[in-house]
Amino acid sequence: MPEIPATMRQLQSLVTTTGELHLSLETVDTPQPSERDVLVRVEAAPVNPSDLGLMLAMADVSRAVQGGSAEEPTVTAPVPAAVMGALKARVGQAMPVGNEGAGLVVAAGASPEAQALLGRTVGFAGGATYGEYCLASPRMCLPLPDGATAADGASSFVNPLTALGMVETMRREGHTALVHTAAASNLGQMLNRICLTDGVPLVNIVRRPEQAALLREQGALHVCDSSAPTFDADLVAALRGTGATLAFDAVGGGQLASQILNAMEAAIVTPDAPYSRYGSDVHKQVYVYGALDPRPIELRRRFGFAWGVGGWLLTPFLARTGPDDLARMRRRVSDELTTTFASHYTDEISLREALHVGTLQRYARQATGEKFLLRPQS
Repeated sequence: MPEIPATMRQLQSLVTTTGELHLSLETVDTPQPSERDVLVRVEAAPVNPSDLGLMLAMADVSRAVQGGSAEEPTVTAPVPAAVMGALKARVGQAMPVGNEGAGLVVAAGASPEAQALLGRTVGFAGGATYGEYCLASPRMCLPLPDGATAADGASSFVNPLTALGMVETMRREGHTALVHTAAASNLGQMLNRICLTDGVPLVNIVRRPEQAALLREQGALHVCDSSAPTFDADLVAALRGTGATLAFDAVGGGQLASQILNAMEAAIVTPDAPYSRYGSDVHKQVYVYGALDPRPIELRRRFGFAWGVGGWLLTPFLARTGPDDLARMRRRVSDELTTTFASHYTDEISLREALHVGTLQRYARQATGEKFLLRPQS
């Protein structure tokens, strides 16, 4: 077992009272596991949109400034005054970053469930994975199958359980098909593979022709490019073909949620249907789970009165999920880790490189087709 140092490096995010984001690598005490914790030597952690929300705090990274030294880099960037009110609870607090990762369990508490993981390589959700070591609950650890690497398991929680959670939500709420936006992302490709395997009709919405081609190469049956002049008609046709009345939207802002609801209504109401001032009585639902577009959501209502727009987040979904269902989903992730739930990374960076302004501006774009993997031990 590797020797555990007394201190470690950890990436932290601070919003100051003067409206500035300050990112730094701090030397902190290596945490010690309590009775029901394990200590993971973090070997890989993905850069997800959910990580960037806390890390960047809606700062204007186009105006980011490099500081510190090569060994101890810092980045500062202005936070718009309009969003400071939403950040009030975290102002002045240096916060660790990183929701998930993978690595070797090098220490464990006395509980049987913790001891069972000692010496195992696990994927885990920990809340401070952008550091050299991180504490985790055994309940939030997934022992990796033989032959799987830390890179294989780095994204074994957020994206896989989100994709499975979307299908579970569909079934719980009585829908029979799905719509997904930003569908060429790693998560979108996972969801496409799940739906193809499980026989769930899926409408994939992308933003560029090459993204549509990528999904079609992977077997996607319904792909709509929002940049195409025929997008609205294509979407109505796909919704008629699938009967989808539930959408998960990673974009958030602008008119996309409205376009989806209007297309659902148009797919339900046939051209020769009798006029109704209230629209169809079929409930149409869009869940917003991301914020790729930070603008307000605009609804142009041509979709009747049986509709809903709400938020969806993995953590509350898991809290509402019983232990048997959660165990079933985790088994599937483990069994299909390098197939259905495989993630692909275009760049690998160290903790120091994560605080290089040029690199930060690249991963802050959250561009489809680009995925960064953090290597805290590099």
